[in-house]
Formats: sequence, structure tokens, C-alpha cells
Amino acid sequence: MEALCVVHASSPVGQLSLMASSKGLVRLEFQSRVRSIPGAELHESKSALKPYLDELEQYFSGERREFSLPLDLRGTPFQLKCWNALLTIPYGETRTYGEMARAIGHPIAFRAVGMANNRNPVAIIVPCHRVIASSGSLCGYGGGLDIKSKLLELEGAIPCAPGLTLPLFA
Repeated sequence: MEALCVVHASSPVGQLSLMASSKGLVRLEFQSRVRSIPGAELHESKSALKPYLDELEQYFSGERREFSLPLDLRGTPFQLKCWNALLTIPYGETRTYGEMARAIGHPIAFRAVGMANNRNPVAIIVPCHRVIASSGSLCGYGGGLDIKSKLLELEGAIPCAPGLTLPLFA
């Protein structure tokens, strides 16, 4: 049985759950989407995940644009190709599902790219929130469109609503 460290933390976009192996971050999920990992034994450890929490806090405060800690992404070869392509989208920019499909060499697979994004196990850090519809609309997001909008506003990819502020971690 694999041992994973887990922590639950408040953030400006709601409660987050983080899980890490000895290789890196396995999951960063919104409370509404927490999924189990078959064969994993979870151990609560805020200290083990503190570096990830620190980088997330820096991101939410506007001090960090790129994450530097290791990831332990687990998925099909196609999903991994999609998730690695997401990591190339710069902070504050968006791409369409069609652009992402072309970027991974499958130009007509935009729906499959959307499904891979939906299965992204590491929200925010693997920035599927930066992928939008070709019409410019936000469309689907596992954490909900409100959270997607807040993340894109934080990054300056869409205009911020007047008076909107994002508090730091509680």
C-alpha cells in the first residue's frame, strides 16, 4: 500500500485538499471534487505539504507566477500529454481547447482534451483553468465557473470585477 501525505487547507477559492507521494504532488482538488486513490494510505501532514501551501499562498497573493515543486502526475499517456501541455500556458494567458489539441499533435481531439482537463488531478498548479472555449467563454471547470473566473481574474487573464479582492489563506 502506498503512503501519501494529505492536508486540507482554506484558500481564496475555497477548501483545498492536497496529497503528495515521495515523488511530488499527486492531487490538488477542490473540496467538492476530492477523489480517493485506490491502494493509498493517507497520513495527515501539514509539514510535509507546507512547501506546496507556501507556493499556493504566494500565488494567491500575486507574488508567484510559476510553481517550482515536483509533481507526481498519474494518468493515461494521452492525459499526461494534455496535462504537460497545460504546464506550458503562461500565467495570465489563455488557450482554447482547439489550440491545446493542436499543441499535442491531435488537432481534432479538442473534446478529448476537454475530458483530460476535466480529469486533471492537480488543479491550479496544472492550470486547466487557463483553457477556454473558442468563443472566448469560460465553459467547463471541475471547481466550477466561479472559481475558474476568480483564478483568471487573479492572473489578469480576464478583467477583474470592480471591488473584487481575493483574501489570503485563512
